[in-house]
Amino acid sequence: MSDYDSNKKSSKGCGFGCLIMLAVAGSVFVAFAALVYFGVIAEGFNGVDFSHSFNAENHVKLGEDEFPVMLERWSSGSGTTRVVRVPVSGMIMLSPSPWGERNAVTALRSIRRATHDATVKALILEVNSGGGGITASDIIYKALLDFKAMQPDRKIVVVMGDMATSGAYYISLPADYIMAHPTTVTGSIGVIMQSYNVKELAAKIGIKDVTIKSGANKDFFNPMHDVNPEQMAIMQRLIASMHDRFVSLIAENRKLSKESVGKLADGRIFIADEAVQNGLIDGIGYYQDAEAKVAELLEVTDGLKVLRYEEQLTLSDILGGGGFGVGMKLEKLIQGYNNNSGLMYLWKPSGMFK
Repeated sequence: MSDYDSNKKSSKGCGFGCLIMLAVAGSVFVAFAALVYFGVIAEGFNGVDFSHSFNAENHVKLGEDEFPVMLERWSSGSGTTRVVRVPVSGMIMLSPSPWGERNAVTALRSIRRATHDATVKALILEVNSGGGGITASDIIYKALLDFKAMQPDRKIVVVMGDMATSGAYYISLPADYIMAHPTTVTGSIGVIMQSYNVKELAAKIGIKDVTIKSGANKDFFNPMHDVNPEQMAIMQRLIASMHDRFVSLIAENRKLSKESVGKLADGRIFIADEAVQNGLIDGIGYYQDAEAKVAELLEVTDGLKVLRYEEQLTLSDILGGGGFGVGMKLEKLIQGYNNNSGLMYLWKPSGMFK
């Protein structure tokens, strides 16, 4: 047999063997995914009390968006008063997928679920974020107000982590008590919008802009054109309006004068002691102190039963469609780029939140 025939045969054998190995590996992965999927789903159905999805007062069954199906975990305590802890960390953006680093979608779904569970008497909002989108922050703010409006005796306590600035401070405003860790950074009250102008650089490397538009302001802040003073004035009025809303809500919720808040609302940040002195927060402590404050506000003496909610894992999540796959990573990158180009309640020092 020639060397060519021998190499050809060896090549065919290797290729067939590789196919077998890939098939076996694929089968093992699918079997593992199925076990995880059905195990988690089974655990989910055991962990969720579906009887709470029925509004007994109005005799109306609630939909998924009103009362999301989530895993209910027992976090701590053994009292009879049910309290839900809701973590909010990272950028406050309402992206399509609820998966991620305790993101805003899961937080919003948790708040809505707790709102329609008559047995939940309080929320502990654990905030660790530099802020995010204006509308996303406002939607969560409104959801927290709805939680309290459903039962007037309900309470909300916020405990801040490393930072709770801008939009993260905004969502803290409905709380009955805002507590920061001794090392928390908060404040950064304001609105920001950033863009880039590359006209001179583009001209140097031979890039020309081709824009077809229906009106003079349709290509706002086109990075290939000189900054238009009229467009700058339009955006400044818009930003000033959003800023005024932020200041007004702080004054209303913190029982401060709008003038005093205005002096603090220049984007500066505060350490915990300064935030207390300026009336932006109520006290300094740790998570255990936040639980004690909830019990005090509810006038509970026999302890709390603290719960938390988790999203249910689906098969598409395991196989890559819900946040674990490369495709989703690219999608999140694109979404993040698009979202960050808008108006933000965000503390964004140089080099952060790129």
